[in-house]
Amino acid sequence: MNYVVVSSIGAVFMGFFVLFVRMKAAKKPANVKKIILPPVFMSSGALMYVVPEFRLTPMEILEAVIVGMLFSILLIKTSKFEVRDNDIYLKRSKAFVFILVGLLVVRLVAKSILSSTIDFGQLSGMFFLLAFSMIVPWRIAMYRSYMKLYKGLK
Repeated sequence: MNYVVVSSIGAVFMGFFVLFVRMKAAKKPANVKKIILPPVFMSSGALMYVVPEFRLTPMEILEAVIVGMLFSILLIKTSKFEVRDNDIYLKRSKAFVFILVGLLVVRLVAKSILSSTIDFGQLSGMFFLLAFSMIVPWRIAMYRSYMKLYKGLK
């Protein structure tokens, strides 16, 4: 089976997993560890760049980082915290689900179009970097928002 199809199916499953985790997380109080750890764990994926097949040109790096940071704006706008029962919770946002699904669709379409001109390994490296460049600013913004509320509680 085609690598692009298999990786796209994997991306769909990961997208739904993120939705599930996000909905479940809104039921429990947030904390710094829950905000910071996902990008830390994801950073181990950068080991893929040890293999020459996944390495990117400076232009590919720039493109992936810029697109990832632009996508992060949508996630930042839909991630708000609220104080309930003297704890800080992530607010549920109906828009978040649609934005996450929309980003997933855009990613799948871009991957299918780019797969005809960019080698699979490089494309995988670009989409990992795009995802990482999307998650890091989002989590930094979440951390700052959380700490602002946390300091207000204390």
